[in-house]
Amino acid sequence: MPRRARRYTFYGMLTNNLTFRCWPLISLLLAVWSPSATSAFTLQMGLLKVGVPQPWEKSKKNLNYVREAGVRQFISTYERVKDLRGDELLWGDEVEYGIFVLDEENKKIRLSLRAKEIMDNLNKNEVIHSYEAEGCNWVPEYGGWMIEATPSRPYTGYSTDLLRVERNMRLRRKRLLTELKDNEIAPTVAAFPLLGALGDDGSLPPVRVGGPVTESEYIGDGIINPHPRFAALSANIRKRRGEKVNIRVPLFHDKHTPEYANLTGLTPSSCCGDESMLLWRFGKGDLSKEKYGNGHVIVGCSNSSREFNDHGDPITLQKWRVDVDCEGCLGLFYRSAPGVIVADADWPRNGDVVVGTEVSDMPGYVRLQNGYYLPIASDDGKITFLHEVSTTTHANNKQNKALGSETPLFRGGSQRGSIDATTTQLSDLKLELEKAVSSLSNDEAQAFNVRPAIHMDAMAFGMGMCCLQITFQATDMDESRFLFDQLAVMAPIMMALTASTPVLRGRIADTDARWGIISECVDDRRPAERGREGGPEPDPEVAGKGYRRLYKSRYDSISTYLFQGKTEENHMSNRILNMYNDIPVPIDEDKYEQLRNAGIDPLLSQHIAHIFVRDPLVIFEGAVEEVDDETQTEHFESIQSTNWQSVRWKPPPPRTGPNDPHIGWRTEFRSMEIQLTDFENAAFTTFITLLTRVILTFDLNLYIPLSRVDANMQRAHGRNAVVKGKFFFRRHMAPLEKGDDGFGETYSSMFSTSVNGGKKGDSKMTTLYSESNLAGMDSRRNGSGDSDSEMFEEGVSEKRRVAPNASGGAEENSYEEMTMAEIMTGKGDYFPGLIPLVYAYLDHIQCDSLTMERMTSYLDFIEKRATGQLITPATWIRNFIRDHEDYKFDSVVSDSIAYDLMVACKEIGEGKRACPEVLGNVEIKPISAGDAYVKKLDSKRVNNGYISSLLERYSARKTFGATQADEAVEYQI
Repeated sequence: MPRRARRYTFYGMLTNNLTFRCWPLISLLLAVWSPSATSAFTLQMGLLKVGVPQPWEKSKKNLNYVREAGVRQFISTYERVKDLRGDELLWGDEVEYGIFVLDEENKKIRLSLRAKEIMDNLNKNEVIHSYEAEGCNWVPEYGGWMIEATPSRPYTGYSTDLLRVERNMRLRRKRLLTELKDNEIAPTVAAFPLLGALGDDGSLPPVRVGGPVTESEYIGDGIINPHPRFAALSANIRKRRGEKVNIRVPLFHDKHTPEYANLTGLTPSSCCGDESMLLWRFGKGDLSKEKYGNGHVIVGCSNSSREFNDHGDPITLQKWRVDVDCEGCLGLFYRSAPGVIVADADWPRNGDVVVGTEVSDMPGYVRLQNGYYLPIASDDGKITFLHEVSTTTHANNKQNKALGSETPLFRGGSQRGSIDATTTQLSDLKLELEKAVSSLSNDEAQAFNVRPAIHMDAMAFGMGMCCLQITFQATDMDESRFLFDQLAVMAPIMMALTASTPVLRGRIADTDARWGIISECVDDRRPAERGREGGPEPDPEVAGKGYRRLYKSRYDSISTYLFQGKTEENHMSNRILNMYNDIPVPIDEDKYEQLRNAGIDPLLSQHIAHIFVRDPLVIFEGAVEEVDDETQTEHFESIQSTNWQSVRWKPPPPRTGPNDPHIGWRTEFRSMEIQLTDFENAAFTTFITLLTRVILTFDLNLYIPLSRVDANMQRAHGRNAVVKGKFFFRRHMAPLEKGDDGFGETYSSMFSTSVNGGKKGDSKMTTLYSESNLAGMDSRRNGSGDSDSEMFEEGVSEKRRVAPNASGGAEENSYEEMTMAEIMTGKGDYFPGLIPLVYAYLDHIQCDSLTMERMTSYLDFIEKRATGQLITPATWIRNFIRDHEDYKFDSVVSDSIAYDLMVACKEIGEGKRACPEVLGNVEIKPISAGDAYVKKLDSKRVNNGYISSLLERYSARKTFGATQADEAVEYQI
């Protein structure tokens, strides 16, 4: 099939692989609703048909087979598509809607469980109107009141397609309106504010609370989508966990919130003081539940020097200093397995600090977070290679010592010196102190941080939320993996910028974002996997026997970067990436070895072995051993699609026939919250799309340690985090040209050069990673003698050509805390800001004037939100509730408040109500159902009576000339 023709067939399968983030059913398979089905549902992919989920006890016997087969399927897929290159940019967005019923007389709003009926009608109309240039694709979601929509064909890599985004989003809203009843609405909001707060009266038709699927105290099984997979998914998460999911979100403290009445010393609307934000450590609340029950949760504050979870586990892995004390020994070679040396050009040198963990079944070895191993000591044990050091110790470099700092955020004195006995003793002392702090119970401090919580107990509370997601097709596998890493860093930034979830179960929350709620609502980990004592006995049928320590829920931020780097002479990325991957990555060691033996590189092997520490959640009858591992990927997708990470990496799916569309390597960005208007949703969608082009075109990278990305995810949930919060972000995105290992004293880059009028900094300080030393190191490695200048090829420096793997300084010094305004608009002369970079890219491609005009309005809007001139939907919703005449300042959202709130959201989204606090001077053109489909210029004859009625209707209209004359007179007056 010609490449250009593929554009128009690609998106059908693209969306069916990406759109259903809230249900693995369609992430897993290409869904076709059987037109002849009555009480049953049928899914079809090629010749495979599935319909009946196995009960949990039966599916447990097949869990191991599915995990083993899933890895075999991935290896088969990898061998088939690993050399696929040259695909063009194709991309698309997903918008999710909730449908609600209004009772105007009693001012009540309820869930409308007509989603499937509405979706079926919409898809029938899409077929009828398939001749139109723009169309929509409608698919089901987890809730019986929810529906998701995507464009019917993907956006392409041309600037004019940026204008299609808002146009298609508006089209989706118009067409959805055509199928709603007069008393139904479908605003783009993240959550129904009264879900779980109304008892049996929460939906139309009413559904009784509870049921065998969820066993919930707040919602009924009947609100779940009727496809049997959804019920099985909900029940199996509960059964694997051994109990109901437990979601507890900090409750907003208002003047008369009753839960705070007996808590002294707490100021309303405040938790951590004016200088920091409350941190809700989602997924780590077992201790607070054990101590305080379902009504409370332990919180933290963003100004903590170190961040711990509820049971004291530090957020980073152990650090080790490489120090091979023997004559002529400069460092260590990596091992791909114990005893198997890798001839890697960028092996760790003496003085380097590496991050990893000791492997229990491989004594004497540390597994690094780039997938390689290092021995702790020599075989005879006489020479120690790796020395355990403080988790805050950084690599040995001269500039670090000159500034006397061991953290990237603070500086001490200016003492210089090399690593000596005194330094080693200090590091050992710091290590012992950290261990002591970790073991403290600190009951008084924890008691002070106990807060009343909003409790929820079912999957529907998270998977019943709506969001905005984007998927990109990359040129090749390397690009898709690189974008995976970069977008992972952006995930918490964009979540804070789009925050829209401040109300849960009829109460105002002290958080603004949905992510942690979904994370906890699908958390199927057993107590031992969560680091707790007790729980069921080890079960040989489940992954890791249910006792392998898993540090995160299935729905969370990523745990390992994926880009391995391109192997070029003298340039490898392993050393840098090991510094970034500083958090635990539980893996299935057997599957890791299987993947490595199949020739898959360490980081990708680690990623796959990491997601396969999970069990498949639903297995269908007739789809276990019947699945062909060489031609199908159902078992791989059953686990891949239920690892709901902030970014998802997606290999090309198999083609079952010559007419199947070609689909390449894809990366899915999943963290953004849904916005009230199509303008906002389009603004953030196009911004992220342009940012990916900026990163690739300008050879930039956003890498920071994953422990800091996780810290950002916690901070992004905070109330008004977009204005109050600070986020860890990379301070030099381009390779250093001259400088100081990243501290900023003598730092110089392409950006600072441009800001300073084209003059590079004239630093005389030479460091381990300074330009002169790097040139000398490269020339010595190449045997070409000294080199005083950097080689350029077509105007691109050597460092840029190998970016992001170019040596640019000690990477742990490359990030700092920034406000959202600084991240978006710039800081000093070393960080240009993301928005100016996007403008520079649009200028670079000579963007057409019409597209540039619209992109300017989007970027201006994003800048105003980042700088606090405009507020987020979360802040607007909280303000709306607190300003409502029926609000009692008790953190309770009543029926009448919820009714008025949702009607206001509907009117804003449809352009019928201005909202300058959120949109500024942007006016939303009114949306009407009458404009949903194009009208045919019909030539069929009509009867005389109808013609007469049309003429009578328009005979009273003034002529154009008369209208102009009237306007002229009015103007003169």
